[in-house]
Amino acid sequence: MSEQQDDKNILNDLFSVINKLILVMVILIFLLIALPIGYYISNLPARPIVVMQDTATVITESKKLVPEYWIAPDVSTITEAAEKERVEYGKELIAHTSKYLGPKGSVMQISNGMNCQNCHLKAGTTVFGNNYGSVASMYPKFRARSGGLENIQKRVNDCLQRSLNGSALDTNSREMKSIVAYINFLGTNVKKGEKALGSGFKDLAYLDRAANPDKGKAVYTLKCVSCHQADGSGLLNPDKSEYTFPPLWGKNSYNDGAGLYRVSNFAKYVKYNMPIGSTHENPQLSDEEAWDIAAYVNSQARPHFNVPKDWPDKSKKPVDHPFGPYADNFSEKQHKYGPYKPISEELKKREAALTAEKKI
Repeated sequence: MSEQQDDKNILNDLFSVINKLILVMVILIFLLIALPIGYYISNLPARPIVVMQDTATVITESKKLVPEYWIAPDVSTITEAAEKERVEYGKELIAHTSKYLGPKGSVMQISNGMNCQNCHLKAGTTVFGNNYGSVASMYPKFRARSGGLENIQKRVNDCLQRSLNGSALDTNSREMKSIVAYINFLGTNVKKGEKALGSGFKDLAYLDRAANPDKGKAVYTLKCVSCHQADGSGLLNPDKSEYTFPPLWGKNSYNDGAGLYRVSNFAKYVKYNMPIGSTHENPQLSDEEAWDIAAYVNSQARPHFNVPKDWPDKSKKPVDHPFGPYADNFSEKQHKYGPYKPISEELKKREAALTAEKKI
């Protein structure tokens, strides 16, 4: 019995050793698997905590990334009959000025045959198309060109006398009152004193060189002739009552007192609106092409407008104002065609010096 008991004890001890060995092997295997996984996880890049947002919040935040450009209000929303008629007539005068006020105008003959919307696209409603979105909110205002406070009527007559190379309207006429009513209506969704996003012209960087009329002629021939003709005379509609495509120079175009006679204004205008189909988001001209076309068009002959009282403070003249005298020593040619950066830098230095003097 003692021998059997000894054998049994030996077997129990052997099983105990085997069990321990198995346990050690299981632990080793676990460690061999777990340690690399743990190392991999610990070295993963940190990930942001995702917080769920409701749909409205996501939409609101996405809208912040998209500029909210001015949108013209709809004339059809006007409920008062007399006001609606006045605004509609104002819009008609802007869109088809020549039919009413042109050389064969049905009301009077006081302009060159161009329409206001040749410069203020789609009756003054196009984003960065020289629209009227901010006129009501910003006028009356001081303008350095006249050296005084101007109202909307003065601004309208400036366009008639300069851009349409014509005569001023009586401020009490039905036509002037209707144009002003239309412009004021377009500004009903803009707060007084604020400028609507997309008003006027979109900024265009200066070139490091002068704008080149010869290069501009080549681009004009390629991209502009089909509408505005080789001689810049534009294209009349079949009954010759107004221009389908306006003249860019010559006796029926804007005179040299108009805003578009400044090369920078013309360059901004064509860059983001021409040729047909262009928009400020999808322009078809390069910056250089726009500057050079502007130089070419404004190098051509056009009516002269004698305005000796313009810019009474010559230090306020824009860098590209084409006529002297100036408050600096840059030539008239450089003021007309550039390069404008040196003139602009000189202007900034002068303004900084004046500001410093006032603080002393």
